[in-house]
Amino acid sequence: MNAQTKKQGFTIIEVVLVLAIAGLIFLMVFIALPALQRNQRDTARKNDMSRAQTAINTAASNSRGALPTLDAAFITRYLQVNGDEFKDPAGKDYAFSALAGAAAPTTGFDGNNSAQTNVRVFYTTGAVCGNDGVVTLNQGSRKVALRLVLEGGGISCVNN
Repeated sequence: MNAQTKKQGFTIIEVVLVLAIAGLIFLMVFIALPALQRNQRDTARKNDMSRAQTAINTAASNSRGALPTLDAAFITRYLQVNGDEFKDPAGKDYAFSALAGAAAPTTGFDGNNSAQTNVRVFYTTGAVCGNDGVVTLNQGSRKVALRLVLEGGGISCVNN
C-alpha cells in the first residue's frame, strides 16, 4: 500500500503569523491604556469639582447666603464628611487658590512633576463659567467659578 500520510501540526509561517497578530493586539492595548487611565482620572476630577460646588452651596446655605472661605477648614467641614477624602485620583491633595478676574489658570495638574504636593483648584468669586473654562464676571453676585486644569488637556469649570 502506497498511501500518503499527512503530518499533523503547524508550519513555521502560521506560527509566526499568529505571534505577529498577537503582538499587534498587545501593542494597541498598551498604547491605548495610558490614555484611558488619564481620561478616567480626569472624569474623577470633574466629579470632585461638582462635589466642591455642592459643598459651596451647602456652606452658603448654612451661613445665610454668604460665600464660604475656601480653606482647609472648609475642606474638613464640608468635603471630608464621614471620613470621605477630598483627594486627586493620583493621591495628591486638592488646594484652593484664588484667581482674580477672568484670567485662565496656567498651572494646575502636572503629571510630570513628582515634587508637586497638591493639585490646584482655582476659584473666582463673582464669576460664572462660560465656554472652555473662561469665566464671565458678575460683580456683586454670589457666584463662585471653580476651575481645574485637566491632565488630558483643557480646563474643567463649574459654578454654583
